[in-house]
Amino acid sequence: MKPAPDQAPQFWRDPALPFIEARAIADGRLVCYNRHAHQQFSIGSITAGHSTYLSGHTQCRVSAGTLVLMNPGVVHACNPIDNQPWSYRMLYVDTPWLTALQHELGFSPQLDFRPFAETHSRDPQLFTELQQLYQALVNPENDTLHKHSAVVAFFSELQQRLNPAPSSPRYSNHKLERAAHFIRQHCTEPLDLAQICQAAQLSASYLIRAFKQQYGLAPHAYLVNQRVQYAQARLRQGAAIAEVAQAAGFADQAHLQRVFKQHLAATPGQYQGPALA
Repeated sequence: MKPAPDQAPQFWRDPALPFIEARAIADGRLVCYNRHAHQQFSIGSITAGHSTYLSGHTQCRVSAGTLVLMNPGVVHACNPIDNQPWSYRMLYVDTPWLTALQHELGFSPQLDFRPFAETHSRDPQLFTELQQLYQALVNPENDTLHKHSAVVAFFSELQQRLNPAPSSPRYSNHKLERAAHFIRQHCTEPLDLAQICQAAQLSASYLIRAFKQQYGLAPHAYLVNQRVQYAQARLRQGAAIAEVAQAAGFADQAHLQRVFKQHLAATPGQYQGPALA
């Protein structure tokens, strides 16, 4: 039986982030797997129902709220039980990219990829964060910096909780200040994570964690906040809203409208209207 369009597998890829792809299955009964393996590291979330999960020599029953982890090259399969409905989301991450992240987090650069010992996890925080990462990736309104930062943040947290490094590098605050200054100076440009890291001479994993600790916002949120402030200044000068949206680096006027209201609880038009004397 051919699956209905809304039940067919959904794939996500972005040429700007070639090291990761996503897949969602709304009805796992329509998709059964032979035992197989991937070159990438794979992680998935069971979002409804339950299934039988095989990973290497381990077999268990997994249900909604479970994360499943598959190391590169490990034979695995995840199939429905007695035709009962279940659904899931998967992320596939290139092993060299994840290995480089492990090195940033404190593993020796001489070491290859360090496999995860766990085949699955019921950690509710990681489960929620994986759902948030998936939504961030598939949302067409999110720019590359937002998506890339979300990927680094999630997989750094995953490493620290389930596969921790012996130590983490520490840098002085002036490098974080350099990152913030670079964002402020270039806030209307389409920045990516690599540019900010290069300007600050920081690894992506450290920047994502430490920047939020110091400034209360992740680098992408800090960038958006700077764009809103830039838009405010232009609106006060009487510039047209559509012109301000383009100049500030927003996708379009609707994007500016939505973000502006989230930050200031007012639309650009309301902000630009006559002020009280």
